[in-house]
Amino acid sequence: MSPAAGSATGKLPFVVWVLAAGTFLMGTTEFVIAGLLPEIAGDLGVSVSHAGLLITAFAVGMIVGGPTMALATLRLPQRRTLVLALVVFALGHVVAVLSTSFAVVLAARAVTALATGAFWAVGFVIATAAAGPANSTRAVGVMMGGLTLANVVGVPIGSFVGQHTGWRGPFWALAVLAVLAAVFVGRFIRQMEQRGQVSVRAEIRALRQGRLWLALAAAVLIMGGVLATYTYITPLLTDRAGIAAGVVPLVLIAFGIGALGGTAIGGRLGDCFPMATTITAAAGTAVTLLVLIPLSTSPVAAVVLVFLMALTGFTVNPVVTSLAVRFAGDSPTLTSALTTSAYNTGIAAGSAIAGRALGSSLGLTGPALVGTVSAALTLIPLIVLALSGTSRPARIVAQHGPTRGHSEQKPTEDAR
Repeated sequence: MSPAAGSATGKLPFVVWVLAAGTFLMGTTEFVIAGLLPEIAGDLGVSVSHAGLLITAFAVGMIVGGPTMALATLRLPQRRTLVLALVVFALGHVVAVLSTSFAVVLAARAVTALATGAFWAVGFVIATAAAGPANSTRAVGVMMGGLTLANVVGVPIGSFVGQHTGWRGPFWALAVLAVLAAVFVGRFIRQMEQRGQVSVRAEIRALRQGRLWLALAAAVLIMGGVLATYTYITPLLTDRAGIAAGVVPLVLIAFGIGALGGTAIGGRLGDCFPMATTITAAAGTAVTLLVLIPLSTSPVAAVVLVFLMALTGFTVNPVVTSLAVRFAGDSPTLTSALTTSAYNTGIAAGSAIAGRALGSSLGLTGPALVGTVSAALTLIPLIVLALSGTSRPARIVAQHGPTRGHSEQKPTEDAR
């Protein structure tokens, strides 16, 4: 089935689902660590706050390492890059579980983040090319859905298993699953020819587009807004809404379901109505977070608004990611990595500012106010992007070789 056929039937190539499985594993390892910090701290003989550096190291590795690894592997065949990233990912976990040194575990965590950044950068490019122009945003939505599903399924299961087997159990499982994913990637993505014609200079030249930076700015702001609130949602739910601590995990699952739904909506609507979808969703996020401030005293209202916050906020993500890749034209790999860095930058900045707001006179509603402002500011780059004429051609390129069962194509696609 050709990409065109896939677009006509509405079906995505199987390779997109394989890549989504990879993002599920990497999303799980990024977020599960928060639920395992007490076990890790006790086992390695450090404080819980010190163990929290494992989260920081991964975030920094994603922000800095994603673009770096995208450029470093630029001339490698894409299948080899993905397989290598998964193997390094697996080895990073093996090194961590075999070590009793916090420093070694910290270093392994940073290396794992580099592999994750490389996988996502190349994976998004392959997914959009394999799906074809008509389904590119939907393909990105499916890949990002793997990341969101990690929060709904992977993280709770990993945390549960870790509490009963120790933190090394989930790490072993992730290592084994990464090896299996590498086998599937090798099976369902054809070997691609050496990408010698792709240059670092061309990738960097693609960054000159103003439209690209508008999309990246929107990614930073919307993720910063949602995660600023989400990071400190537990005290809001328990101390302000009066929800029992034992029920909070169920509310977080509702957030994850909302995020999964939003990713699916963005993926479905983003190809046909990218700007209308993102502007409406960003505005909805801002309103939801604003309403959360006075209504968070009601348990029912708080739960509903947490769900809506995720539903509207995560609708923006697949669309701006797909737009960024489109705007990069023939040099999308570095741009794809930068979108991942943008999301992680938003998470880091939003949670840091929200933490300060929580400790200020704003108290428990401070993070929600920070989130409201950030989500509202997202409208600025989105509106400018809409007014700047996104209908100008932006090519999606099948990167120098077909995926299995797909012919090579170089269509011209409007971002509409």
